[in-house]
Amino acid sequence: MLHVDVKKLGNIPDGGGWRYVGRRQGEKNRAATPDKAKNKWRDPLMGKAYVHTAIDDHSRVAYAEVHDDETAFTAAAVLVRAVEWFNACGVTVERVLSDNGGAYRSHLWRDTCAELGIRHKRTRPYRPQTNGKIERFRRTLSDGWAYARCYTSETERRGELEGWLHNYNHHRPHTACGNQPPFSRLTNVSGQYS
Repeated sequence: MLHVDVKKLGNIPDGGGWRYVGRRQGEKNRAATPDKAKNKWRDPLMGKAYVHTAIDDHSRVAYAEVHDDETAFTAAAVLVRAVEWFNACGVTVERVLSDNGGAYRSHLWRDTCAELGIRHKRTRPYRPQTNGKIERFRRTLSDGWAYARCYTSETERRGELEGWLHNYNHHRPHTACGNQPPFSRLTNVSGQYS
């Protein structure tokens, strides 16, 4: 079973965000970032980054992509790529658990799950504990990647995601896996033992 969810992050202005350079310098960096639409006070709108995440229930192996929206079309496309990636890792996806977000209630999501032969399950409203594995992964993702260091631009932060995910899946010990990396719970990864 896959747990899926979307994490919304504020984009980082060129030069760094306020979290690391301070409020005053962060506002200067935000104002100096080119090619951004303006709000009613003429400040640039930095926008949001939506991190679509999927995590395997048994092994805790994680998959993530960053997009500029959280529409049903994007969520369905991420699901297709995630299922392909998990299948390549030797994980057969039979069920998917999500919250009740608009993208996961859509007809497109339902049809995509049906095409992939996946049964979709939703959590009860206002009960994020039901999807606790992905919620905890989102916290680890925020602490370990999104806000781990001072990124000088959103492009730099997005470029670091793949390396961080590799470290999380292959090298970082996980308490639920007996202090082994998540990939150690998968059997015969990529046909290594055939």
